Amino acid sequence: MNILLVEGTADGRHNVAFRGRVRTPVGYIAAAMFQYNLEATDGSARAGTLTTPHGDVLTPAFMPVGTQATVKSLAMEEVSALGAHMVLANTYHLYLRPGHQLVRELGGLHAFMRWDGPLLTDSGGFQVFSLEGIRDIHDNGVVFQSHIDGSKHTFTPESVMEIQHALGADVVMAFDECPPGGCDRATADAACERTLAWLARCRDRFSALHDGSAPATQALFPVLQGNVFDDLRLEHARRTRDLDDWVGYGIGGLSVGEAKEDMWRVLEGLDGELPTDRPRYLMGVGYPDDLLEAIARGCDMFDCVAPTRNARHGTAWTSTEGQVNLKAARFKRDTAALDSACDCYTCSRYDRAYLRHLVVASEWLAMRLLSIHNLRFLVRLAEEARRTIAEGTFESWRVDWLERYRKEGSSP
Repeated sequence: MNILLVEGTADGRHNVAFRGRVRTPVGYIAAAMFQYNLEATDGSARAGTLTTPHGDVLTPAFMPVGTQATVKSLAMEEVSALGAHMVLANTYHLYLRPGHQLVRELGGLHAFMRWDGPLLTDSGGFQVFSLEGIRDIHDNGVVFQSHIDGSKHTFTPESVMEIQHALGADVVMAFDECPPGGCDRATADAACERTLAWLARCRDRFSALHDGSAPATQALFPVLQGNVFDDLRLEHARRTRDLDDWVGYGIGGLSVGEAKEDMWRVLEGLDGELPTDRPRYLMGVGYPDDLLEAIARGCDMFDCVAPTRNARHGTAWTSTEGQVNLKAARFKRDTAALDSACDCYTCSRYDRAYLRHLVVASEWLAMRLLSIHNLRFLVRLAEEARRTIAEGTFESWRVDWLERYRKEGSSP
């Protein structure tokens, strides 16, 4: 029996907790260590707290991407200082190098990368499916060639659960098939069916690895597919929801080349279909305007490589000028802070002229300083969204913020 407890608090929050043995071992395992508290809403925008064995994640939350057990150019202490609560690492890359068994031997991913906060690992599916020409998809799994040395490997739902179990992240993602952007309906439908079949196998292997006992230190999130086809998205969400009592949901297959309007429409449809008492993780989305648009449509958790990738190319986000390229000559004598509204280390210590010099000179410090800024920019944006949701002013704040950000037309 699944018992949902909703406890009112003096400040009007609703604490949603899971107690008792739920329908399947997956829900039972997760119940002892994971909890989601929905604290405030403003329209479809939500503020809450996801409790994990390694601490709380205040949502909305942007998660820096630590693909290879590192957020590029930064120490984990610096990532923590930016206000990040949860970090993402990549199953595909860590499986190939240094290997999940070695990570396990060295104490697990938290100890290996010196991060004591919550961790999430993706399934590696997106990376595998992006290896077009050197991978073969079949119902049992995917055979692929390593991008490092060309060696052949196979990912199955079971092996992906085993790899993520060895890595030891708090939240692990189910193995799914992510069809390419712009695919036809038949391709999207087939990917949904395969993803559902794989999800059942992921659940069963996840449960067996944890031996059906509590407390457990991991929670399994399914990944919702369906491309931009509304009926497929809703059907896949319903069938996923019926398959088990999941701790949270991943929304995949978006920001892969479709029009922004299609993404927003899909999210609006899913908002009414997903349980309100579970976190929703929109995978691979994290440009500033996309973040706010997705929060407005009920999403809670986000990740994206853009902050550090943009930093490597000399671009940064600002609250009044949108995205700027510091290679531009107009910054040569500009002694203003990169963003006067930002409280990050970079903006408090360095001006645009110096940052431009570092970028033009291809100095590594440029990547570090711009990564610090871009990551803090997104973390702070999620913090501000959380504050305004609690105050009931999110929608007006969002409209004003986006108008300022997009004014110069520099938004991606």
